[in-house]
Amino acid sequence: MANEGVNKGRRRLLVGATTAMGAIGAGFVAVPFIKSWNPSAKTRAAGAPIDVSISKLEPGQMLRAKWRGKAIYVLHRSEEQLKVLQALTKSGELRDPNSDVTEQQPEYAHNEYRSIKPEIAVMFGICTHLGCAPTYMPEAGSLSPDWRGGYFCPCHGSKFDFAGRVFKGVPAPKNLGIPPHRYVTDTLIRVGENPEEGGKA
Repeated sequence: MANEGVNKGRRRLLVGATTAMGAIGAGFVAVPFIKSWNPSAKTRAAGAPIDVSISKLEPGQMLRAKWRGKAIYVLHRSEEQLKVLQALTKSGELRDPNSDVTEQQPEYAHNEYRSIKPEIAVMFGICTHLGCAPTYMPEAGSLSPDWRGGYFCPCHGSKFDFAGRVFKGVPAPKNLGIPPHRYVTDTLIRVGENPEEGGKA
C-alpha cells in the first residue's frame, strides 16, 4: 500500500513535469510561427519615413531620394524660379495652376508653391502619364525658346514647372504628386509624415 502512494506521487510529478515541458516546447514552436505573421524588417523599412537633409542644397539645386520605392525630388528654388512660378500661375499655360485636383497634394501644400515653404519643393519624381522619371531642366531656353525651366519627361514629352504643375497640351493629365512631409528642423525634412504627426511643420 505504501508503494502505491509513492507511485501515485511519482506519477503526478512525472505528469506535471511532462505537461510543463510540453507547454514550454509548444511555446518555442509557436513563437517563430507567430513571428512569421509580422512584417519583415525590410517591409517595415519600405514604408517608414525617411529624413532628407537640405543643409547643403543651394538655390537652384535639386536632390533625389527614395521613399516606399518611389523617387522623391527636393528642389531649393531660387528667387528667379519663384518669379517664374508666379508668372505661370497667371499665364494660362498650365492645366491645373491652382492645384484643384486636391488628391495630388496634402492640404498644407495646396498653394501656389505646392509646398510648406515657398523656396523648398518636395514632390514625387514620377510622371503622371506612364510613371517615367521627369528630368530637371532648370535653364531657360534649354528645351525650346519659350521654355522657362522646370521638368521634362523625355519618354512622351510631358512638361512640368518648378512646382510640378503640368503644362497644357502634353500627355500627363495631372500635376506631380506631393508626398506627406514635414520639417524636423529648418534643414531636415521627414518624408512620409504629415506636420500634425510630428508636431512641427
